[in-house]
Amino acid sequence: MTRHVVVMGVSGTGKTSVGRAIAGGLTADFIEGDDLHPAANVAKMAAGVPLTDADRGPWLEALAKTIAAADAQGRSTVTAYSALRRVYRDRLRDAVAPGRMRFVHLEVDAATLRDRMVRRDHFMPPDLLASQLATLEPLAPDEPGDVIDGSAPLPEVIAAVRHALDVDPASPRPASQSGA
Repeated sequence: MTRHVVVMGVSGTGKTSVGRAIAGGLTADFIEGDDLHPAANVAKMAAGVPLTDADRGPWLEALAKTIAAADAQGRSTVTAYSALRRVYRDRLRDAVAPGRMRFVHLEVDAATLRDRMVRRDHFMPPDLLASQLATLEPLAPDEPGDVIDGSAPLPEVIAAVRHALDVDPASPRPASQSGA
């Protein structure tokens, strides 16, 4: 059955690294949410200005359309996307048939996130972390998903996600686990 997984959380949680690893195990297309940001959003964040819901709207629609197109072709996806608010997650769920989407929320404490963000080369500056944490609405009990401790070493996080999604631990892994 076609299935869609969104690896979610604030910047620096490891969404990309985990998402790439999980996509291989599910034989799914990997979608890097950051690649679908409009240039204006990237410029705004790079300048240290938090995005608004209006800024996120076109980005969310691009993600929903990309996932829906894959679904229509019978392809599964794993998407690395912050999915900070329930309304964003609802929009993504509405893009596919009921029961086909699951969220994996990577939780990491603020100090670890800041440390990770300082050490990487990314358009999202560490100064925007507070705004993301303030915007984050954790998964509600009625949302299909799992909360995973993303502060553990990457192989342990990947193993925990694979277990939560019932993905064969011996399934293929990407050659590189770098990024966040």
